[in-house]
Amino acid sequence: MSKPVYKRVLLKLSGETLKDGDNPISPDIVHEMALSIKEIVDLGVEVALVIGGGNIFRGLAASRKGMDRATADYMGMLATCINALALQDGLESLGVPTRVQSAIAMQSICEPYIRRKAVRHFEKGRVVIFAAGTGSPFFSTDTTAALRAVEAECEVVLKATKVDGIYDKDPKKHADAVKFSHISYGECLQRRLQVMDSTAFALCMENKLPIIVFDFFEKGSLRRIIGGDASHATTVGQ
Repeated sequence: MSKPVYKRVLLKLSGETLKDGDNPISPDIVHEMALSIKEIVDLGVEVALVIGGGNIFRGLAASRKGMDRATADYMGMLATCINALALQDGLESLGVPTRVQSAIAMQSICEPYIRRKAVRHFEKGRVVIFAAGTGSPFFSTDTTAALRAVEAECEVVLKATKVDGIYDKDPKKHADAVKFSHISYGECLQRRLQVMDSTAFALCMENKLPIIVFDFFEKGSLRRIIGGDASHATTVGQ
């Protein structure tokens, strides 16, 4: 394939992607995801990961049912740590050196989030998984992805989903849904497209950080994007 067009990327994964039926974390899916990530690491790309916790616990959903919002969000942050450890194990089983950095201190199982240390890990060829969100309630893992990407000077946020891009409406419910090959940050906000939350979009827009939305489970999709081919995805930018 062609030479990678990105030096450092942030890959945002949904916790739901790890789920298989009633099993919140499928070892087979973790292995498949780790293989895809290893492909781009082997090309010399520096990779940061942020994964949600929705396969285990959704803080916002719990708060809507009466749980204190801050408590629910902290529980969701802990769920992301479980997923981060699962991904770390999957990557390291393939020989990919990986570090988990948590925004909530838990020194027995991972490092605290320290920006300069994370950057040093990238330079040494290690994948860094940012866990526990921003460390504060009321912020989503989408916002975490945008924030960490800006802090770590990533060139792009790769938003991995189960759909091959952004549509004007849900393609699973509407046969006439139209896919965007490119869309501006402003139009995403104006149309209220539920791909990333408004805070994440605003952070990316302010810092001119492009977002590429793609189907992670389409074979070779991540590798093609790294090679500069985003024809099968949607790019959000200026």
